[in-house]
Amino acid sequence: MNKLTHFDTSGQAHMVNVGDKPNTHRVALATGKISMLPATFQMVEAGNHKKGDVLGIARIAGIQAAKKTSDLIPLCHPLALTHVSLDFQLNSAESNITCQVKAETTGPTGVEMEALTAVQVALLTIYDMCKAVDRGMVMGDIQLLEKSGGKSGEWKVGK
Repeated sequence: MNKLTHFDTSGQAHMVNVGDKPNTHRVALATGKISMLPATFQMVEAGNHKKGDVLGIARIAGIQAAKKTSDLIPLCHPLALTHVSLDFQLNSAESNITCQVKAETTGPTGVEMEALTAVQVALLTIYDMCKAVDRGMVMGDIQLLEKSGGKSGEWKVGK
Protein backbone atom coordinates (compact mmCIF):
# COMPACT_ATOMS: atom_id res chain seq x y z
CA MET A 1 0.00 0.00 0.00
CA ASN A 2 1.27 3.48 -0.87
CA LYS A 3 1.80 6.05 1.85
CA LEU A 4 -0.56 8.97 2.32
CA THR A 5 1.04 11.85 0.45
CA HIS A 6 -0.85 14.71 2.10
CA PHE A 7 1.13 14.31 5.35
CA ASP A 8 4.74 15.37 5.85
CA THR A 9 7.33 13.37 7.81
CA SER A 10 6.10 14.80 11.11
CA GLY A 11 2.46 13.91 10.35
CA GLN A 12 1.30 17.42 9.49
CA ALA A 13 -1.09 17.97 6.59
CA HIS A 14 0.54 19.70 3.62
CA MET A 15 -0.01 20.33 -0.06
CA VAL A 16 2.07 17.87 -2.09
CA ASN A 17 4.89 19.51 -4.04
CA VAL A 18 4.30 18.71 -7.71
CA GLY A 19 6.85 21.21 -9.01
CA ASP A 20 9.30 18.56 -10.21
CA LYS A 21 6.69 16.28 -11.79
CA PRO A 22 6.45 16.27 -15.58
CA ASN A 23 3.38 17.57 -17.37
CA THR A 24 1.44 14.67 -18.87
CA HIS A 25 -2.03 14.31 -20.37
CA ARG A 26 -4.29 13.16 -17.54
CA VAL A 27 -7.84 11.88 -17.73
CA ALA A 28 -10.28 10.76 -15.03
CA LEU A 29 -13.71 9.19 -15.37
CA ALA A 30 -16.10 9.20 -12.41
CA THR A 31 -19.72 8.23 -11.89
CA GLY A 32 -22.60 8.51 -9.44
CA LYS A 33 -26.33 7.94 -9.29
CA ILE A 34 -29.46 9.60 -7.92
CA SER A 35 -32.65 7.60 -7.33
CA MET A 36 -36.08 9.21 -7.04
CA LEU A 37 -39.79 8.57 -7.11
CA PRO A 38 -41.16 7.51 -10.52
CA ALA A 39 -43.21 10.73 -10.79
CA THR A 40 -40.11 12.84 -10.13
CA PHE A 41 -38.14 10.86 -12.70
CA GLN A 42 -40.90 11.34 -15.29
CA MET A 43 -40.89 15.10 -14.69
CA VAL A 44 -37.11 15.30 -15.20
CA GLU A 45 -37.24 13.00 -18.24
CA ALA A 46 -40.06 14.99 -19.86
CA GLY A 47 -38.23 18.26 -19.23
CA ASN A 48 -41.35 19.94 -17.86
CA HIS A 49 -40.03 20.93 -14.44
CA LYS A 50 -41.21 24.44 -13.59
CA LYS A 51 -37.63 25.45 -12.68
CA GLY A 52 -36.37 24.57 -16.17
CA ASP A 53 -34.10 21.97 -17.74
CA VAL A 54 -32.93 19.98 -14.70
CA LEU A 55 -30.21 18.02 -16.49
CA GLY A 56 -28.95 21.01 -18.46
CA ILE A 57 -28.54 23.02 -15.27
CA ALA A 58 -26.94 20.04 -13.50
CA ARG A 59 -24.46 19.72 -16.39
CA ILE A 60 -23.39 23.36 -16.05
CA ALA A 61 -23.17 23.00 -12.25
CA GLY A 62 -20.91 19.96 -12.62
CA ILE A 63 -18.59 21.78 -15.01
CA GLN A 64 -18.41 24.75 -12.64
CA ALA A 65 -17.70 22.42 -9.72
CA ALA A 66 -14.81 20.75 -11.56
CA LYS A 67 -13.28 24.20 -12.14
CA LYS A 68 -13.69 25.11 -8.44
CA THR A 69 -12.46 21.86 -6.88
CA SER A 70 -9.33 23.41 -5.36
CA ASP A 71 -11.57 26.01 -3.65
CA LEU A 72 -13.58 23.21 -2.00
CA ILE A 73 -10.98 20.55 -1.21
CA PRO A 74 -8.22 22.17 0.88
CA LEU A 75 -5.14 20.32 -0.40
CA CYS A 76 -6.08 20.06 -4.09
CA HIS A 77 -3.95 21.95 -6.56
CA PRO A 78 -5.71 24.42 -8.86
CA LEU A 79 -5.69 22.86 -12.31
CA ALA A 80 -5.99 24.22 -15.81
CA LEU A 81 -8.67 21.86 -17.06
CA THR A 82 -8.58 21.21 -20.78
CA HIS A 83 -11.93 19.41 -20.95
CA VAL A 84 -14.88 18.45 -18.74
CA SER A 85 -17.91 16.55 -20.02
CA LEU A 86 -20.98 15.25 -18.20
CA ASP A 87 -23.27 12.55 -19.51
CA PHE A 88 -26.56 11.51 -17.94
CA GLN A 89 -28.10 8.06 -18.39
CA LEU A 90 -31.77 7.87 -17.47
CA ASN A 91 -33.11 4.53 -16.21
CA SER A 92 -36.90 4.67 -16.20
CA ALA A 93 -37.27 1.09 -14.91
CA GLU A 94 -35.47 2.05 -11.68
CA SER A 95 -36.29 5.79 -11.62
CA ASN A 96 -32.66 6.82 -11.38
CA ILE A 97 -30.18 8.96 -13.23
CA THR A 98 -26.51 8.11 -13.55
CA CYS A 99 -24.05 10.95 -14.06
CA GLN A 100 -20.70 10.21 -15.65
CA VAL A 101 -17.96 12.83 -15.79
CA LYS A 102 -14.77 12.87 -17.84
CA ALA A 103 -12.19 15.46 -16.80
CA GLU A 104 -8.90 16.16 -18.58
CA THR A 105 -5.81 18.28 -18.11
CA THR A 106 -2.19 18.41 -19.12
CA GLY A 107 -0.15 18.99 -16.01
CA PRO A 108 1.83 17.55 -13.10
CA THR A 109 -1.11 16.15 -11.10
CA GLY A 110 -4.28 14.19 -11.77
CA VAL A 111 -7.90 15.19 -12.27
CA GLU A 112 -9.63 12.52 -10.17
CA MET A 113 -10.88 15.00 -7.60
CA GLU A 114 -12.27 17.30 -10.29
CA ALA A 115 -14.23 14.45 -11.88
CA LEU A 116 -15.58 13.25 -8.53
CA THR A 117 -16.51 16.77 -7.42
CA ALA A 118 -18.35 17.38 -10.69
CA VAL A 119 -20.38 14.18 -10.24
CA GLN A 120 -21.39 15.06 -6.71
CA VAL A 121 -22.36 18.66 -7.48
CA ALA A 122 -24.34 17.62 -10.57
CA LEU A 123 -26.30 15.12 -8.45
CA LEU A 124 -26.79 17.71 -5.70
CA THR A 125 -28.14 20.11 -8.31
CA ILE A 126 -30.70 17.54 -9.46
CA TYR A 127 -31.68 17.07 -5.81
CA ASP A 128 -31.95 20.82 -5.26
CA MET A 129 -34.13 21.34 -8.31
CA CYS A 130 -36.47 18.44 -7.44
CA LYS A 131 -36.59 18.52 -3.64
CA ALA A 132 -39.90 20.39 -3.57
CA VAL A 133 -41.61 17.28 -4.97
CA ASP A 134 -39.31 14.53 -3.66
CA ARG A 135 -37.17 15.00 -0.54
CA GLY A 136 -36.43 11.26 -0.37
CA MET A 137 -34.05 11.13 -3.34
CA VAL A 138 -30.89 9.11 -2.66
CA MET A 139 -27.44 9.77 -4.10
CA GLY A 140 -24.83 7.04 -4.15
CA ASP A 141 -22.50 4.74 -6.05
CA ILE A 142 -20.08 7.66 -6.45
CA GLN A 143 -16.71 6.39 -7.54
CA LEU A 144 -13.72 6.83 -9.75
CA LEU A 145 -13.99 4.45 -12.71
CA GLU A 146 -10.62 5.06 -14.32
CA LYS A 147 -7.68 7.41 -14.57
CA SER A 148 -4.70 7.73 -16.82
CA GLY A 149 -1.53 9.77 -17.02
CA GLY A 150 1.29 10.51 -14.65
CA LYS A 151 3.78 8.21 -12.97
CA SER A 152 1.17 5.69 -11.86
CA GLY A 153 -0.16 5.30 -15.41
CA GLU A 154 -3.54 3.73 -16.05
CA TRP A 155 -5.97 2.55 -13.38
CA LYS A 156 -9.46 1.08 -13.78
CA VAL A 157 -11.93 0.03 -11.13
CA GLY A 158 -11.82 -3.70 -10.52
CA LYS A 159 -8.41 -4.18 -12.11
